[in-house]
Amino acid sequence: MSHAVEKIAVFFETLTPQSVERFPEFYTEDAYFKDPFNEVRGILPIQRIFRHMYVNLHEPRFVVTGRVVEGEQVLLTWDFHFRFRKFSPDKPQLIRGATHLRLAQDGRIRSHRDYWDAAEELYEKLPLVGGLMRWLKRRANS
Repeated sequence: MSHAVEKIAVFFETLTPQSVERFPEFYTEDAYFKDPFNEVRGILPIQRIFRHMYVNLHEPRFVVTGRVVEGEQVLLTWDFHFRFRKFSPDKPQLIRGATHLRLAQDGRIRSHRDYWDAAEELYEKLPLVGGLMRWLKRRANS
């Protein structure tokens, strides 16, 4: 499985709009995907999510920072670098997160679950929503 995990990590680190077409090499047909905004099953809906990422973000890229492999389960930690197309397009952004994968016998992904704090890592960076989110955070911590 470690060879499959290395292939998956390299695939995500080198992901492009064109390589989204290669998802069938890395995901089972009925793969499950969940992140803070989406929950889908199947390669086509997963591909739509990643295609949408390229429409809304400028130069998105993942950097895998850690790997833990336990049988068919994989935990990848990552940094996601991007710039917003509409809000502050010149300001680089960073989201730190983790992905829990469950692999099929053939090494392809059958379950992909992303974990990251949408409030801190995304909403606080948006122009109007960000001020409200930072205020709510201060209120919750006081």
